[in-house]
This record gives sequence, C-alpha cells and structure tokens, in this order.
Amino acid sequence: MTHIGATAMTRSGIWAMLLGLAIPITSQAETAIGPPKGALVIAGGGGDGKDGVISTRFIELAGGPESPIVVIPTAGEQDEFDDKSGGAQLLRSRGAKNVTVLHTRDRGVADSAEFVKPLQTARGVWFGGGRQWRLADAYLGTRTQAAVLDVLTRGGVVGGTSAGATIQGSYLVRGAVEGNQVMMSPGHEEGFALLKDVAIDQHVIRRKRIPDLAPVVEKHPELLGLGVDEKTAIVVQGDQFEVIGESDVVVTDPRRPRREGEDPWYFLKPGDRFDLKSRAKIVP
Repeated sequence: MTHIGATAMTRSGIWAMLLGLAIPITSQAETAIGPPKGALVIAGGGGDGKDGVISTRFIELAGGPESPIVVIPTAGEQDEFDDKSGGAQLLRSRGAKNVTVLHTRDRGVADSAEFVKPLQTARGVWFGGGRQWRLADAYLGTRTQAAVLDVLTRGGVVGGTSAGATIQGSYLVRGAVEGNQVMMSPGHEEGFALLKDVAIDQHVIRRKRIPDLAPVVEKHPELLGLGVDEKTAIVVQGDQFEVIGESDVVVTDPRRPRREGEDPWYFLKPGDRFDLKSRAKIVP
C-alpha cells in the first residue's frame, strides 16, 4: 500500500519531529532504555512459537483482534509485496481483523504525509524479516520512523521478527549490504533506537551466532547485546522484558564482572524477566 502526492518534509524537518517526540519521553524517564509507553515484541525469527504465543501476545498488546495493525515487509528482497506479506497473513490467522501492509523503498514516499496515514491510527506495527539495512535505508529519519515512534507514545505496540527485531535496537548489527556475516558496517550501524544502548541479534542459537555480539559490545561498551533465538521473543514494557516462546535469549554484557576466561554472555529462558537498567535478571 503506497500513497504518493504529499510534499516530503526536509531532512531537518523530520529530525525536528523526532526530537519533538523525544522531549516528552526524556522528561518522563530520563534514563529509560525501553519505551516509557507502549510495548515492544522482539522476535528471533524461525516461526511463531508453540500455539502462536508471539503473534498472540502482539495482538493482545495492540488492543485485541479489532485493533488496526500495520505490517511493514520492506526488509524482504522483493520490490513489491501483496497483502499477505511480512507476517500479515499469520496475524490474520491468529485473529487480527484489521491488518494493512505498508511498503516503499522510496525515501521521498516514506517521508510523505500520505504514506504514513495508516500508521497514524495504528495500534500495532509489525516489521517482517529479511535484511535490516533495507528498513534503515527506506525509513530512518523519515516521517515513517516518526509515525512508528508515535504508535508507542499512544500506548500501542511495535514488533518484528529477525531483521524486524534487529532494527529496533539503537545499534544495527549485520547491517552490511554485502552480507549478513558482517556485524559492524560503517554507514549501516544505526537502528530505530526503540531500545536505547542495545544491539539486537536473532537466530542466535539455531545459527550458532552466540559469540557474535561479543566484539560489538567490546568495541561499544555502552551497549548491551541481546541475542534472541528462533521461535522466541522478548516483550519489553518500560525498562523490563519477559522472555516468551520456545528457546533462550543470550545476554552479552561487557560490564558484567566475570572470571578470567569466562564467556561474556549468559542465557535467559522462557518465563525469565530482565531489568534493562540494572542489566540483571529479575529474581521472583
């Protein structure tokens, strides 16, 4: 679904809009890592988990089956997408009744008032899988990014799987156009920063990626590395998240004290809760 015809904002104008959105966020929670309002669902790819736990939670956080949801499949390699793409059909199969697919690769279109109209009433936004650099190239610094942030300020939910998970961090890993084995790629290191000071990886256990975030956080020690395995997600509300699904989340923390030779990562299991500010598992 593409709408063309409105005048695109200038780059300075969109950053002014983004800063305007950030001001109340900062005033509500100056040191927040996660969103002060709304929720994030960050899924590691490979499927929906047993009994559709990931998509079901996303729909619940959006307000239920009748709530308007926008699916953005732009991380995929196709130039055009039908209305079943990017997880839209899966969400419908789980009961969502008001799903719109929104896509462009044209930054001018992404920066137009007409294109973002579906996002202005959305209660949920879902980013499909593929390559995260495509999402950054199309939407970073545009009205589309601002409108996605605004879904959170209205108390909605933003979710995504695989590439759609990684884009939600402030630091973009595997952003290289030439291949997804490159963890740090100059020119493609900026995510949407829905989680601040966080780098997000996916498919981490299934694809033997457990150690891959270690050099990233070693170079950027302000970052916390979160690696989400397949059929697994974290549900973020404020500065805490819960692990849901079938597998584990790998936490790579350069600040964590450890013995010589000890790995800088550890594992969270489904049902575990984690505090992003203190960088610690929440003990029941």
